[in-house]
Amino acid sequence: MSQAPHSHGLAGELVEPDWPLLAEVELHGLLAHYPALGALHSVTWHSPRPFSTAALVRTSAGDWFVKRHHRKVRSVPWLEEEHRFVAHLRRGGVPAPKVQASASGATAIEQGGWSYEVHARAEGADLYRDAQSWEPFQCQTHARAAGRALAQLHGAAEGYTAPARQASVLVSRPQLLADANLLGALAHHLHRQPALAHYLAGRDWQDELARLILPAQAALLPHLPGQPALWTHNDWHASNLLWNADPHQPSVATVLDFGLCDRTFALYDLATALERNAIPWLELDHGGGARADLATVDDLLAGYASLRPLPPAAIDALCALLPLVHLDFAVAEVAYFQGILNNRASADIAWDGYLLRHARWFAEVEGQRLIEHLQQRRGDWA
Repeated sequence: MSQAPHSHGLAGELVEPDWPLLAEVELHGLLAHYPALGALHSVTWHSPRPFSTAALVRTSAGDWFVKRHHRKVRSVPWLEEEHRFVAHLRRGGVPAPKVQASASGATAIEQGGWSYEVHARAEGADLYRDAQSWEPFQCQTHARAAGRALAQLHGAAEGYTAPARQASVLVSRPQLLADANLLGALAHHLHRQPALAHYLAGRDWQDELARLILPAQAALLPHLPGQPALWTHNDWHASNLLWNADPHQPSVATVLDFGLCDRTFALYDLATALERNAIPWLELDHGGGARADLATVDDLLAGYASLRPLPPAAIDALCALLPLVHLDFAVAEVAYFQGILNNRASADIAWDGYLLRHARWFAEVEGQRLIEHLQQRRGDWA
């Protein structure tokens, strides 16, 4: 194939990938564990997503999606946690790709220091194949359909009672966010994350968080008790959805990429969906003001509320949650870039450009415009 290797950078640019592309020699070895999937014919597409390596692979038996992880990022047991949740959702009618089992029955295998998983090729049009997180929907009907599909997923997730994932790298779960002693919790976290401790040793992170994060967290904490625990997707962006072919009534054909799924709560997932899709964060890197798309906010929430109504108290919680919903994953990114890739420059972007700057945006004019809009409409989605 002639596709040039590239990966999505942190500022919207295309960069050299951090991980080597899937090679035919390793795919031959991998597929030997999956004899039912056929013999390798070709690699038809390489994914530009940055945290792992993935490709569409054609064999004598069909097309498959192969994903490879560094075992420090996703071990086989950590992947199996994800796969069990996907299997539960599929039984509940959520259109997610079927994870393939090896000849031994395993849904993830380790080979050569890497962890691998293989999925059936997903159905639907990949309209956002090259879109990055924070790039907008192509139309408002997509926003409404995405909201409805997220509500369907949350309905199907009810009754899944597995504990929180054991995965400890690149995770999105509200641990720091929900801890009343956030600074103490992060300090304790540093004892188990030496790379993160090394990164933060060079800055007054306690003062940065005390000034920017703790006031927002104080407003959020009263909304957290009573939020029902729920396994959620945690990366609900247009690029993780495939679409049906009807341009007049689009709907989600397949939900992709459960790499960040975990036991959180529904409003956490919904706030993440708004943060991912309705705010053009990449404009901040180009001197823009990142003006929130209020139509996308309205349509995504309307689609969601068509199946799972959002009473005024839920909108109040969303308003308090939005400024900090990225907190735990931003810290996890810092640890990943510093500890796994030894990339200080990217860790700086994750801390300064993601964690701090996004929180600061909500305290400024554009962020307050979004919050005020939600407050004015708080009874419209009940």
